[in-house]
Amino acid sequence: MTSGNTEQEPVTFVDKRKVDPLTNEPREGDAVPEPLAGTGTAPQPDSVDEEAVVSEPEIVEPEKDEVAELTADLQRLQAEYTNYRRRTDRDKQSVIDNAKASVVSQLLPVLDDLERARQHGDLETGPLKSVADKLAGVFTTIGLSTFGATGDTFDPSIHEAVSHEGDGSNPVVGILMRPGYKLGDRVLRTAMVGVVDAVQESDAPASEEQ
Repeated sequence: MTSGNTEQEPVTFVDKRKVDPLTNEPREGDAVPEPLAGTGTAPQPDSVDEEAVVSEPEIVEPEKDEVAELTADLQRLQAEYTNYRRRTDRDKQSVIDNAKASVVSQLLPVLDDLERARQHGDLETGPLKSVADKLAGVFTTIGLSTFGATGDTFDPSIHEAVSHEGDGSNPVVGILMRPGYKLGDRVLRTAMVGVVDAVQESDAPASEEQ
């Protein structure tokens, strides 16, 4: 049997080693040598695996507008609560004052009787004087006071004039017929007075020459 081509092709060997076996240096064009057999996984160039990087949680700060709004709401609520407490305290005090004024007003005729008894000398001695003094002390403690005296300037808001003498140019209290009473700044009863004109110094008769 005859072969058409008895000449064998030459065997060529291509050295694909990345490291020069004589110098042990990487051959040109190969920056990273391939691993030798049996050495495991080839080293990889330094790179960052984006999926492997765990980013820190981002801290989200509240918006300034939201903080300002919440602060304003808190201040408004605090102001409303303060006003509510003041209004409640004022209303409570008003109720107390009204109740006190109502009770004292009912006792004013008793004070008038005691005053007339004093003017007649019935309270100079005896047990009635002790009762009158204690009662007057209680009224003074709660803030009851009298007003209206001869010579006071006439004030229609606190004086009730039942008589008037003169032209009214300078009205003053000439006669006190019934004292007035105040509880604190509240007028419980006006004073009943007779009004006259105060005598001016220029109206006084000049003394006769000696």
